Amino acid sequence: MKREILDRLQQARAAKQPTALVTDLTDGRQLLQADGDSLGELSLDAAQQAAVTASITTDRSGPLAEHPNLFVHVYNPPLRLLVVGAVHISQALVPIAQVAGYEVIVIDPRKAWANETRFPNVQLIDDWPDEAMTALAPDHRSAVVVLTHDPKLDDPALGVALRSPAFYVGALGSRKTHAKRVDRLRGQGLSDNEIARIHAPIGLAVGAKSPAEIAISIMAQITQVLHGVPPLVKAKQPEAPAKEMVG
Repeated sequence: MKREILDRLQQARAAKQPTALVTDLTDGRQLLQADGDSLGELSLDAAQQAAVTASITTDRSGPLAEHPNLFVHVYNPPLRLLVVGAVHISQALVPIAQVAGYEVIVIDPRKAWANETRFPNVQLIDDWPDEAMTALAPDHRSAVVVLTHDPKLDDPALGVALRSPAFYVGALGSRKTHAKRVDRLRGQGLSDNEIARIHAPIGLAVGAKSPAEIAISIMAQITQVLHGVPPLVKAKQPEAPAKEMVG
């Protein structure tokens, strides 16, 4: 690897920019793609460029399917989980998400809730959620969950998240609560298509009751959406044959 490519790669990784290094296995020429710019002596046509972009989006390294001589090594920053609300569910969700490899940030202006005693080893932001969400700029590697149950905190954050490329947006609340939320978001000027991105009630339907169980269901749904897996539908089981009556 040439020094100029190595330096740019290290710079991109420090800045947490999605990056791909493309190597032509036949002659060793390389191209680094980072933050919309390209560097190197390898030229790609439009189709190859699109394939490299797809590799970055799907976080998948390996040879290009149509051009196996071109090996793509993706250097993406960690996935992010932006949690609005330092509530009991968040306390359970944070460590689960961290174990799954997410960089987790908890946003809540209520310092009595959002403090290091209740949330050790995680970044806390005490700005108003819409301000924090705007500054954090959710991208296609970000998931957003709003858990406060307080429209003053949840709705403004949703307003920013739903207009971002975040791959997942979920909100806590019953179907009745969500119906009221939808009316309020329409009043903020959000379109039905934008509002339809909200996963609510949040989490997979696993019968979760406790904060820990709800956190598990949320993380399971985020994982499902991340990998584009359709919801599981349990197949109808065949009815057991009727027992013969004896006597």
